[in-house]
Amino acid sequence: MSLIQRKVTEMVQTLRLAKKTSKDDYLQHLRLVVLGLLTVGGIAFAIKLIAVFVTAGTTGRFG
Repeated sequence: MSLIQRKVTEMVQTLRLAKKTSKDDYLQHLRLVVLGLLTVGGIAFAIKLIAVFVTAGTTGRFG
């Protein structure tokens, strides 16, 4: 059996063994991902807001 055929066979076997995640697990992972995105976005927004106000005093304008 060639190397490519062996790798394809291993991939097929792995996919057969893999189980589908339950709806509860999926929703929990989705909540965690959304919470992480909101957290990172909130931190980035706060940093940008602070930077705008700090540089507003030196440039005389916002943005």
